[in-house]
Parts: sequence; C-alpha cells; structure tokens
Amino acid sequence: MSAYPPPLPGGTWTMGDLTVTRFGYGAMQLAGPWVMGPPADHDGAIAVLREAVDLGITHIDTSDAYGPHITNRLIREALHPYPEGLHVVTKVGARRDAQGGWPTARRPEQLRHQVEENLESLGRETLDLVNLRLGDAQGPQAGSIAEAFETLVDLQKQGVVRHLGVSNATAEQVTEAQGIAPIVCVQNMYNLAHRGDDELIDRLAAEGVAYVPFFPLGGFSPLQSSVLSAVAARLGAAPMSVALAWLLHRSPNILLIPGTSSVAHLRENVVGAGLPLSDEDLAALEGIGRG
Repeated sequence: MSAYPPPLPGGTWTMGDLTVTRFGYGAMQLAGPWVMGPPADHDGAIAVLREAVDLGITHIDTSDAYGPHITNRLIREALHPYPEGLHVVTKVGARRDAQGGWPTARRPEQLRHQVEENLESLGRETLDLVNLRLGDAQGPQAGSIAEAFETLVDLQKQGVVRHLGVSNATAEQVTEAQGIAPIVCVQNMYNLAHRGDDELIDRLAAEGVAYVPFFPLGGFSPLQSSVLSAVAARLGAAPMSVALAWLLHRSPNILLIPGTSSVAHLRENVVGAGLPLSDEDLAALEGIGRG
C-alpha cells in the first residue's frame, strides 16, 4: 500500500532557517485574468492551495500586488492558521495600476507600506521572506538598489521580516545586495530557453543561496522547442513535465514555483517534475538555450 502523499521531487533546500521543499507553488494564477481581480472559481482556488499543503509543499510564493490583494487573501482564507513548516514568500517593489500595469514602487515609504499590506492580507506578524522586485515589466534594469534594499534591512531589524531576497535582478545588483545584508534567494526569469543566469546560478549554488526561476515554463508564451518535444515523446511525457524536471536536475539550489489554478494540473506538475532524465536526455536539452 503506497503512502500518501508521495515524496515531492527534488527534496528540500534551506533558506536561512527556513527549510522548504524544492517543489513549491506559485500563487499568481489564482487571481483573475492578467493577475487582476478575483478568480472565476473562488472555491477552486481555495482547493488548489489546500491541495498544495496536502501534497507536502512548504514553499508558497505570492505578492500583495497579485489581484491586487486577492491572492494573499485567498492564501489566508485557505490556510490560516498556517501549518507549522509552511513558508509563504512574498515580494515588494511594484504596485498595480488601473490598466493592469506594474509600475515600480521602491521608495522607502512605498516599501514600508507594501510590507504592512502583506502582513495584513496574509494575517502574519512577521513575513518569512520578502523579495525586493527590481527592474520593470521588460526585465532587469541596471542601477543601484541600495536605498530600497536598506529599507527592507531596516524592517528586518525591526522583526517584521525574517529573510530577504531580490527578484528580477542583475548579477551586479545581487552582489550589491549581498554587500549590504545576507540574502537567501534570487528570483529571476529562467527556463530551458532563457539561460542568461547560468553563471549566476552556479555562483549562488556555491554560496548556498537559492535560485527561484519565475516563468519556468515560459510564462505567457509557453516553451516551444522541437528538441524538448522529441525528448518528451521519447519519454511518453508532456513537454512541460520535461522542462520542470530539467530545472531540478540543473542545480541543487533551484526551487520550483510553477503556478496553476487547477488541482489536477498541480498534481500533474508534481509528477512531471519527478520525471527521470537520462544523460542522453540531459545532453539534448542542454543545447536548447545555447543556440
């Protein structure tokens, strides 16, 4: 008789004093279209969050900008009081406008207000981990992050934030942040076809810092690759399952946060990420983002 839930693929990773499953869950898709407004299926969203915990996932990624406020409130409704060992990671540094845009909001007073909003909407006295979102909707942008990051360090000293990370950051900004205070994770865009952070991932692995790829399956434009499709066909698996499994093979410090609003799809992602890949498979996939 098999045990339920089965072990999650990838095992665990420790961020500061937070031990999390390498397979996590990204809650962005629980909001409405284009991450605005409430979900079409409120009860379905609650069910996905509870299933994630039932599966043993201990890393949920969110932001009070999702909705805005919607996703955090769903997490609180579904999971509060939070189970011991469950860690909710959020981010600050952007807000939403009436048109659904993501204008930056990184002045000290804006960041303090966003931290307060996350505490309120999640029903927490302390946030486990806060990522400072940098750049803009087009990607990372060069420039000093000192003032913004130092604001979060002050909040950490006050005890309302336990750990810090950066998101949508250049390698230079990661280094700048580390010169101000320890960070436990970097959350950047990365997947089989977008490999610009390869050197950064390897450096962070050596330093014991987690790397959390957003858009691990390509985001709003799913990954398309004849090589990926061929490997998937050989394995009798979905291409997206292969893409998730490859990320767990890529480096031990990579943590997955694929999102979905479907319980069935969540379960499929868990199974897919555990897909065994041979040396032949890995060699073929390695060439996709190198062309």
